[in-house]
Amino acid sequence: MSRPYITITADTHAGASVQAYREYLDAKAQAEFDEWRAGYSNPSRGHIGGKKTKNWDSAERQADLEADGVVAEVIFPNTVPPFYKRAFHVSPPPQPDQYARWRAGTQAHNRWLADFCAEAPTRRAGIGLIHLNDVDDAIEDVQWIAKNGLRGGVLLPLPSPSDVHLKPLYHPDYDRLWAVIQDCGLVLNQHSGQGSPNYGDAQGADALWVLEMPFYVQRGFCQLIMGGVFERFPGLRYILTESGCAWAPGLMKSLDGIFAGMKMGMMGEVDYSKSKILSEPPSFYAKRNCWYGASFPSPRDIQGRDVVGVDRVLWGNDYPHYEGCYPHSRENMRWAFEGVREEEVRMMLGENAAALYGFDLGVLQREGEALGITPDLVEEPLDEIPADSTCITFVRERMERQAAKALGGASGAAVS
Repeated sequence: MSRPYITITADTHAGASVQAYREYLDAKAQAEFDEWRAGYSNPSRGHIGGKKTKNWDSAERQADLEADGVVAEVIFPNTVPPFYKRAFHVSPPPQPDQYARWRAGTQAHNRWLADFCAEAPTRRAGIGLIHLNDVDDAIEDVQWIAKNGLRGGVLLPLPSPSDVHLKPLYHPDYDRLWAVIQDCGLVLNQHSGQGSPNYGDAQGADALWVLEMPFYVQRGFCQLIMGGVFERFPGLRYILTESGCAWAPGLMKSLDGIFAGMKMGMMGEVDYSKSKILSEPPSFYAKRNCWYGASFPSPRDIQGRDVVGVDRVLWGNDYPHYEGCYPHSRENMRWAFEGVREEEVRMMLGENAAALYGFDLGVLQREGEALGITPDLVEEPLDEIPADSTCITFVRERMERQAAKALGGASGAAVS
């Protein structure tokens, strides 16, 4: 038998409880925190109970992941930092009058996360938080993240079109920040849900947020490439997580088409003769500088890996989110990777994450192999989608199979 896979999830979420964050605040901010805490209302009261403790209970979390066949994790934020209304990764960037307190809140999260990762340093790669309101402050926070072992890198904010108080990612004012991130060897992370505008609360708003989310989060990918950031800073490593990679080949082709037109100096009546143009096609930088986080993937989500590079795709289970595939990660692997070559599965399930985030596969080998995620297990076709799973891709597949079954039954009845 082939040796078991070493499975690393490149997408989990964690954070402290609201009260636990207090001790990670500076003394001045603690007094402000007490006042804020008195009026704070949990935005996700339905999650209170067993799921909440999975964010910060180290033993419970490790037991859950091992039961799910996972030996190590890359950690994005999840709970609400001090002074916020919602979790960081689904909050807009702070307005100028919010910035000082929100930065204090994210610094508290970073300090907590460093301690949390230190409880299992070989198994956890924490992603630190920064803001773009003040480049000097962002640089200071990046240097703290690097110094304190958060080898998951930084979660790069993504201003939406309505965040007019912030410059877009392609603006040269951020070059000092990119230089420090490159010099520190940190990964630039972005995550599905970032960069969307405020849709309000009218009917259709929630649906449009979900529908348009891929477009808005992919703007970060486009801005960094077309703005020449990867050309000026060739050592930067960027990953967009919970997005798969099926979208990337088509978008790369579109960007290359725009590049070709600009190289000609004209696109129709649009004059590009004075525009600064990349030295290489955009797809060159995408293939050199970019990675793709495929969280709870369907088979379609990993299509395109031959274009972006199979060494650039990372599997994730989105623990402990309800839309993720925990506690059915084995079933997700069987479904997503059916018919995929073993060496490619081995890369996407763990080796790529180890290379990008600095996990030591040798150290993880014994624990990982004991979890028994073997090629034979993953190669077994998944005939039945788990009936109790709320994983988004499972729910969609279950609906499609039910619809196909109903259509088949109706066709058979019509024939008879």
